[in-house]
Amino acid sequence: MGETQPQEDGRWSELLRPDYLVATVTLCLGVALFAFNEFFVSTALPTAVEEFGGATLLSWAVTLYLVFAILGGAVAANLKARFGARGTLIAAAAVFVAGTFIATTANSMPQVLAGRVFQGFGEGIIAAVCYALIPELFPPRLVPKIFGAEAIVWATAAFGGPLISGFLTEHWSWRAAFGVNIPAAALFVGLVLAIVPAQTASSEKSRPIPLMRLVIVGAGILLISVSNTASSVPLMVAALATALTILWAAVETDRRAEHSILPIGAFAVTKPLGTGLWVVLMMPLAQASGSVYLIYGLQHVWNFSPTAAGFSAALMAISWSATAILVASMRSHNLRVKLVPAGPALLSLGLAGLTFAIAADEFRLVFPSQIVVGAGFGISWGTLSQLMMDVSPRGERDKTSALLPTLQSAGYAIGAAICGLTANLRGFDEKASVATIHGALLAVFVVACLISTASVFFGVRTVRLAEKRLGGRQSVSL
Repeated sequence: MGETQPQEDGRWSELLRPDYLVATVTLCLGVALFAFNEFFVSTALPTAVEEFGGATLLSWAVTLYLVFAILGGAVAANLKARFGARGTLIAAAAVFVAGTFIATTANSMPQVLAGRVFQGFGEGIIAAVCYALIPELFPPRLVPKIFGAEAIVWATAAFGGPLISGFLTEHWSWRAAFGVNIPAAALFVGLVLAIVPAQTASSEKSRPIPLMRLVIVGAGILLISVSNTASSVPLMVAALATALTILWAAVETDRRAEHSILPIGAFAVTKPLGTGLWVVLMMPLAQASGSVYLIYGLQHVWNFSPTAAGFSAALMAISWSATAILVASMRSHNLRVKLVPAGPALLSLGLAGLTFAIAADEFRLVFPSQIVVGAGFGISWGTLSQLMMDVSPRGERDKTSALLPTLQSAGYAIGAAICGLTANLRGFDEKASVATIHGALLAVFVVACLISTASVFFGVRTVRLAEKRLGGRQSVSL
């Protein structure tokens, strides 16, 4: 916990040594369950719909999972303080397995949706607690490496999730794409029992769970997701504005609460933690433009096959992983921190490239632009996550680390809603002409560029405020 410099001696190979191998596998598996699940469903569920119907409920399978994952992540730090990491993870895994079993054995879409609720809540807790355990299970010198490994897991899920799910669905059944989570969760529980110590007595155990605030947050996120299904643009605008107002009010209420969900200084523009969390939110928010509309555009504007269009997502994921490995391998902690603003800057450059590709009707610019977008996340995501805990008050670090995957999911949810509103304002729908789709996509990526430009400002400000707060220390151990 002192002002030391052990981070500069860490090696990737140390994560595979007997002392840390089980912990590495456990935390990566916990995050992988969450990350891959988001992509499994989008690939497997259309086949399930062919079996028992319910196409009108298809989007709710993602919406409910996301909403309850965010709620699980929001309450994770509180549960960890009350019941300990081991008990919380095992209970959350049981909830996740129950949801997986319900979805796997479902004979109707409502049953699938019920399973997704349990899956989302359980996995939201697991992912958040796994992030919180990083500084507890690893020495400071290895923290950059394990954060880099977690970033690679997210990027790999974006590429591998649809491939694995598609293979299982095509060669076995859509149920196999769901059911594979059960043995993975069982393995995860076994690893948790092996490495996570049992709860010791804590004065924090009596801290109440802020149920009302969680309900309000859940309602806001749900309304954001629902806004995309509104029957008219004015109704969509009203739903999105109401949702953002609810979330703003929830944050303001939480700041004044005795037992807060958010760490002290969250979203405050005068504190490095606050500006850094804005970056964590805004980068996925901007990148949602590509996640939601890029593959659709490649298929419907430039007549790409699904496989060829999916190659652009693979490029982004590969670039993210490769860059994350390179950055986490740097010996200098200070240099990694100084590179954090380069992440939003590269994201902005990549999104500008995608915007120009659409404006100039030049699909060949899509692929290098996607590589740049991936590099933007890879160069900053792991270090930014670590920096957020460095600048958090000591008693708030569990809250901060648990908030990171939750905020990332919230960013994608809000970004998808904003992109949907933008596209719909330009006349986008499944029956629109190619020219209309082209114009709608251009508007979506222009908005994404504006959002990413704001994240550049917050990225630069975060590093400057962090340098002042840390007082020129070479590194801060977690």
